[in-house]
Amino acid sequence: MLSITRTHFLQMVGHAYDCLPEEACGLLLGRAEAGRVELFRPCVNAARSARVYTVDPRDFLRVDREAEELGLEIIGVMHSHTHTPAWPSPTDVAQAPDPGWHYVIVSLGSSEPVLRSFRIREGEIDEEEIQVLAG
Repeated sequence: MLSITRTHFLQMVGHAYDCLPEEACGLLLGRAEAGRVELFRPCVNAARSARVYTVDPRDFLRVDREAEELGLEIIGVMHSHTHTPAWPSPTDVAQAPDPGWHYVIVSLGSSEPVLRSFRIREGEIDEEEIQVLAG
């Protein structure tokens, strides 16, 4: 299970809309054992694409340093799908860098945004429950 606040939910959805027509991406900070997003940091999609994303390396380094200073770690990544469902594509699975991460996808392919989270380990996709907390 992944816990996020309503504020983080809205930040992720807002970032997805802000980046249209390209896919958005951002990093999730927290403590791996807690499964809770403490901070969401929007990042630049270095791929500049509506079909794939690449977290800008400078953003990754900046966020990684921030996490370390705060006693947190990067626990996952969020990206958007501009026209397709919130399910990891073959490209998403192939580029999933860390089997311990949470992979959050915001789909803008319907009338309402859909946010789902997955664990991707050795090419296997497991959807996980998202608990949206007040705040």
